[in-house]
This record gives sequence, C-alpha cells and structure tokens, in this order.
Amino acid sequence: MAELASLVQRLEVAVGRLEAIGGQGGAASGAAAAEYVDAFDEIINGPVAEYLSLSQKIGGDVQKHADMMKQAFSAQKQLLVVASSSQKPSDATMTSLLQPMSKIIQQVTNFREVQRTSPFFNHLSAISESVPALGWVAMAPKPCPYVKEMQDAAMFYTNRVLKEFREKDKTHVDWVKAYISIWTQLQDYIKKYHTTGLSWSKTGQVASASAAAPAAPAGGCPPPPPPGPPPPPMDLSATSGGGGGSDDDRNALFASINKGTAITKGLKHVSDDQKTHKNPNLRSGGPQVRSGPKPFAASASSPKPAVCPAPTRAQPPVLELEGKKWKVENHVGVQDLVISQTELRHVVYAYNCNKSTLQVKGKLNSITLDSCKKMGLVFDDVVGIVEIINCRDVKIQVMGKVPIISVNKTDGCHIYLSKDSLDCEIVSAKSSEMNVLIVKEDGDYTEFAVPEQFKTVWDGTKLVTTATEIAG
Repeated sequence: MAELASLVQRLEVAVGRLEAIGGQGGAASGAAAAEYVDAFDEIINGPVAEYLSLSQKIGGDVQKHADMMKQAFSAQKQLLVVASSSQKPSDATMTSLLQPMSKIIQQVTNFREVQRTSPFFNHLSAISESVPALGWVAMAPKPCPYVKEMQDAAMFYTNRVLKEFREKDKTHVDWVKAYISIWTQLQDYIKKYHTTGLSWSKTGQVASASAAAPAAPAGGCPPPPPPGPPPPPMDLSATSGGGGGSDDDRNALFASINKGTAITKGLKHVSDDQKTHKNPNLRSGGPQVRSGPKPFAASASSPKPAVCPAPTRAQPPVLELEGKKWKVENHVGVQDLVISQTELRHVVYAYNCNKSTLQVKGKLNSITLDSCKKMGLVFDDVVGIVEIINCRDVKIQVMGKVPIISVNKTDGCHIYLSKDSLDCEIVSAKSSEMNVLIVKEDGDYTEFAVPEQFKTVWDGTKLVTTATEIAG
C-alpha cells in the first residue's frame, strides 16, 4: 500500500510538470521549473540525508530534532512543486501556502526551549537558531543574504559542539560539517534559480491555498484520485427557470457595464435639501431604522469583575551534581549559593536564577550563566571558558585565572578581573552596557567600558572596522 501511494504521488508530480511544459508558450519556463525542483532534490539527497543519518547515529534529542527537520524540508519541497506548475498567488494565499512549513519551524524552535537540560543542548540550539532560513521563499528580493544570516546565527553553537567533541567523537564533528553544508548548498541553489525570490511558473492556474497540503505519511492510505473534469460552461442563451430576463435585457445590462465611468451620467443629482443627513425633518418623516440594543454600561455602584492574573508555575530550585555537571537552576533571592567540591572535569550550568549570588571554589572546566537576572558570580579558576548568555544585570568576579569570557545577548555585564587574569580574552556579541574593571595596586578597581558602536569603511581591498565613541 505504501508503494502504491508513493507511485501515485510521483505520477501526479510528473503529470503536473508535463502539463506545465506542454502549455502554450510555456515550454521554457516549465522546463526551468522542473529543473529547480530536481536541483532541490539533490540537496535533500545530499547534505540533508547525511545530516539525518548522522543525527540518527548520535540518537536522543538530536535524532528527534532531525525528524522534525526532515518534515520541514519535505514541506519546502512541496511548496517548490506547487510553484513550478502554478502562477504566483495573492499575499493572503501565499501565507496559507507557507503555513505547514511555518508550523514545523515553530515545533523545531519550541523543542529546544523545553530541552534546555539536554546533554545535546548546543546541537539543538544550532538547529533552532538557523531553521528560519527555510523562510527564504518569502524573503524577496534578497533571499540568499537571509539564509547566510541564519547560517551565521548557528555558528556560535556549532563552534561549541566542535570544541566539546573534537577530541572525543568524530561523529559530532561530521554532523556539524553536514549541517552547515545544507545552508551553503542552499545559498548556491538560490543564486542559480531564485535570485530575487521564489520563481513561479508563467503558465498554469494561480496557486490555491490547498495546494501545499502536507503529503500523507509513508504507509498511510493512498491519496484521493484527482478531481474529475470541470462542469460544462453555462449556456447563457437559455433562460433560467427562476424568472430570468430575456436576451435583450441581458444584452442591455452588459452594454451598460461596458460604458465604464460613463455609467454614472444617467444618475439623478440629489440637492442638499433632499439629503437626510442635512435635514433632520426628512429623517423624522421617513422610515425609521431600527437600532440594536445598547451595549451594557456598568454603573458606578456595580462592582467590576476582578481580573485574575494567569497563574505562573514556579519551578523548584536545583543545586546538584549530575555526572560532571553542576546544575544551578531557578533560585530567587539566594545570596549564599556555594559550590566547593569541584574537579577539573566539572562544569557549572546556572539557569533562570534571579537576584542571587553563586560562588564556585577550586579549579574546574567551564561555567555558564543562562537566562539569569541580577546575578552575581564569583569563582577561583576556570581552565576553559566562562559564558554569559541571555542575561541581564550580572556581575562576574575572577579571583584566580580564566582564559576566555564570552558574553552573548546580554544587557548589563560587569566583569572584575584579578591580576592573574589580565590576559583574559573577552568576546561579546549582541550585548550592551558592558564594563570591565581592572584591579589596581591598592586593591581598588578602574572601570573601562566595552565599545558598542563601530565604524566600518572600505580601504580599497577589504573592510576595516574600528570601535567608535558615542558623541553627545
């Protein structure tokens, strides 16, 4: 049954392409349309198939995420098939055509949000940050730069995957290469076939909202048979049984319509004294328009209904060691969070903490603050990296040494460096209100602001970017 369904679907696609190619004056455009559908199949059978295979090999949440991505690419191919044999529809219809793919993209993004404690969180984040690239079909006239922008958004997390697994498991390294290759080849594909936007057929019917309905899953029931031929055209020469007019009346009606703007010349002019909105007396004598019931108006004495805020479910606070990861989550107003039993292989992951202070003693691998507000972090030594992601108003104090501090999507970050950590590299992106405080000989600190504004010029051979100060 599955093979029959697949065969019927392939026949329908082939018939649609043949009809587009055989249309009057549309042979060239139909062939080009069929060509770009086949070219997209090469992407699906190439880097997408390799990415899916490696995701299955890794398993777990990565495989579940890949199954969603497979559906997203299938939905995009379905849209390309529609565009190859149909003319461009209206904006409202286009929104309906994009709906199946948009829902899958939303599912991919939501899956990452509910799996923040997953050991493959970086894998999930790389996919979620870049999957909107499939929306290039609606990004005329510059779809290719949009895909490049989404690919760059994934680089932050793919680099973290490479750093974590480069020496451990080559499968994850190959997984990153295959996934990045998808967007690279998609850009080449768009440059060749859809330079200024999705290419639609010049022949065929205008695409309808039902054209991009998701295909039946493998193994399900076969698709319904194609619709029968349209009904014969209505015979306008015959009078209807409902009391239709004669041929002369119908011809007179069409003649008056064909007059265009001259059709209003026969209308009678209405003077101001005959207009009811300027003469109340005419309204009183004419037919009364029945008005509907007045809207309910609560009196001052009547109590107003109380508006109950939507209940929020507070997550339980967590401070525990799971494997090699210290999990610090959902703490509010706790100033004495301490992790003292650390080892060099340990990592600390603090998530959703508010108005709290965390002290980490000893030497460990890395520390991450994610989605924290008004959070303080004090630590001794980190041999890897300290990462601040999606935070607000955080203060970081280094007592010992740290090689790299990364700040991403954070507003308000103060970093206090010790004498041993003055050679630390601070990497920031999409962040504001960042300050680095350097310790002086007397133990006090001098504050320096991290630039947020940059100037880029072309020197004849390359772009040169320098930091600028905000004047004013």
